[in-house]
Amino acid sequence: MPRPDSKRALLLVNLGSPKSPTTSDLRTYLREFLSDPAVLDVPAALRWFLLNAIILPLRPKRSAHAYQQIWTERGSPLLFHTHDLCEKVQSRLGDGITVAVAMRYGEPSIARMLRRLRSAGIEEIRVFPLFPHFCDAVTGSAMDAVRDAASEIPVELSIEFVPAYFADPDYIEAVAHVARPVLARSDPEMVVFSFHGLPVRQIRKADPSGGHCLAEPDCCDRSETLAPDCYRAQCLATARKLADALALPNEKLLVTFQSQFGPEPWLKPQTEKVFASLAESGVRRISVITPGFAADCLETLEEIQVRGADVFRAKGGEQLTLVPCLNSADVWADAVAAIANNSN
Repeated sequence: MPRPDSKRALLLVNLGSPKSPTTSDLRTYLREFLSDPAVLDVPAALRWFLLNAIILPLRPKRSAHAYQQIWTERGSPLLFHTHDLCEKVQSRLGDGITVAVAMRYGEPSIARMLRRLRSAGIEEIRVFPLFPHFCDAVTGSAMDAVRDAASEIPVELSIEFVPAYFADPDYIEAVAHVARPVLARSDPEMVVFSFHGLPVRQIRKADPSGGHCLAEPDCCDRSETLAPDCYRAQCLATARKLADALALPNEKLLVTFQSQFGPEPWLKPQTEKVFASLAESGVRRISVITPGFAADCLETLEEIQVRGADVFRAKGGEQLTLVPCLNSADVWADAVAAIANNSN
């Protein structure tokens, strides 16, 4: 853990994972996750009702089955890939800085890790959210959790956050580096960039003007000045830069949004619906890149590689190839170290 005489730490923060793929552990995880007002951003009384009367009685069993499809001998892919990344980043940064891992939900928790680092003599912590694109429901929630945990520590900690790096050249090249050999082998007719979805309401809530986001088809082309924290605009910017890095023509790529939950409108187009329409139109081979996920997890391995592939084949498609996430690739460890240093 803490390096000898180190006073500084780099804390890699990921979303989290249940302890095991069982119904009871999924219930514990989902209770923590969906109790977060940044995630289920409805009035507290309604959130309590939805969670306890609808979600927790039904969803843990289904989610446990989904996690069982991706669980490994090492446990949760998201957890072990993040810990492997931590070790590689540590080797690049050396003994002068301690690299550690915390999860927004589940273990190791943010609060426990901050206390552990502070008790070991750490005075300055740079927090690296493993979320390239900013949104209040994920990055904002993690940042709030860090601030809240730090405020409970009697001795003051200096906390800095690495900003969103959706267009950082090192990040873009890392994703492209992982994708190139997969695309060469799979020879896709179409490449789908699938990002995690958000409710339309949350996108509009993040618009400081109150009338820009999603008001016009080209709104994201002007979001850098009018809505600099627009999640959708950041995803589209990543897609453009990756397309350039991979030399993908516009007619061969699509940007979609996945993981819709609940009845309200979410960002479109929806990933699974695009898989179905591509197959119905005669496309037989597609490859899917998920640039917003730093480590393979339920959303990539089960939602895309299992369920998404089933949808694609059921409509006449033949081959859906998932490009692995960055995980602990050497090029990603290099990028994390460089981005962390460049954010000084």
